[in-house]
Amino acid sequence: MSKTIAKLTFEDGSVVDGESFGYERSVAGEVVFTTGMVGYPESLTDPSYKGQILVFTYPLIGNYGVPDKKLWESDRIHTTAIIVSNYIDEKSHHQAKQTLAEWLRDEKIPGIEITDTRALTQKIREMGTMLGKIEFEKSVDWYDPNKENLSALVSVAKPTTYRPSSTVRLRRVVLIDCGVKKNIIRSLVARGVEVTVVPWNYDIETLQEKPDGVIISSGPGDPKIMKETIANVKKIVQAHIPTLGICFGNQILTLAVGGDTKKMKFGHRSQNQPCECHTQPGRFYLTTQNHGFEVSKLPPGFKPWFTNVNDGIIEGIIHEKKPFMSVQFHPEACPGPTDTGWVFDYFLERIV
Repeated sequence: MSKTIAKLTFEDGSVVDGESFGYERSVAGEVVFTTGMVGYPESLTDPSYKGQILVFTYPLIGNYGVPDKKLWESDRIHTTAIIVSNYIDEKSHHQAKQTLAEWLRDEKIPGIEITDTRALTQKIREMGTMLGKIEFEKSVDWYDPNKENLSALVSVAKPTTYRPSSTVRLRRVVLIDCGVKKNIIRSLVARGVEVTVVPWNYDIETLQEKPDGVIISSGPGDPKIMKETIANVKKIVQAHIPTLGICFGNQILTLAVGGDTKKMKFGHRSQNQPCECHTQPGRFYLTTQNHGFEVSKLPPGFKPWFTNVNDGIIEGIIHEKKPFMSVQFHPEACPGPTDTGWVFDYFLERIV
């Protein structure tokens, strides 16, 4: 059976034909790539991919299907579209509930096959991240997701509390939802933490009870757009509440305390990014990452906590004296290595 042809157009004018296997509608967004071999259900449901057309460099995608919704990282797909080299329609996993193609069609997300996705990746690496359009019969306008407050589109609407099964509450943490992954919540609850997830622009001064600590979640887009969140985090730091930033939260904390961020040429998106830990001399960790912006200037009083072995960028900051810290990677993993799960423990140990 013949497949529908779709056109991938980059903002430099280059065009590549692909064959559709997902929902057929024209879309536009930022074209990025991931080099991860596994974890496509987690990646597609990661809110950090909001507004992005995701290219997979690993050639075989779809072979283990899609698991039950309770194993996703949010309640829906957030990628604008996906591009794979070779789509596999045979789901071969005991937890698979449907095929990837069925899932994409259910959620109205385009998916196309372009044989040489590594050539697309090389183009992005050489020229930098570009805007792109996937078009069928209908044309669409260009769309730059980094000019929009994407967290407002993916954050919770009102505070929601998650409690551990134990009757003994060890800690109470407020989690600012800029686009949180569910495994951040799971990781905290598993450690006996009561977690209250609040919207991206929530002022915690309105809470009746002061939290033991605050975590700023991962999320999509340009952190400098998040002026309300930055202002709220500044007040949290001034109140001396222990604070941990994760991924996007690393950038938000940096901006709130006087540092700076900038857009990367093509970002880090994979589950094998090596990082050196500067508080543990000689220790290196493999990390899961998904970010297109980086810390370009350290805030006063902070020092590098982690740096990337490949390109030397700052992957985490920590205050020299106070309990303020953040990491650019995902200690909750999902997908990827769980080597840095201890970051949660390190933070919780510093809550008085």
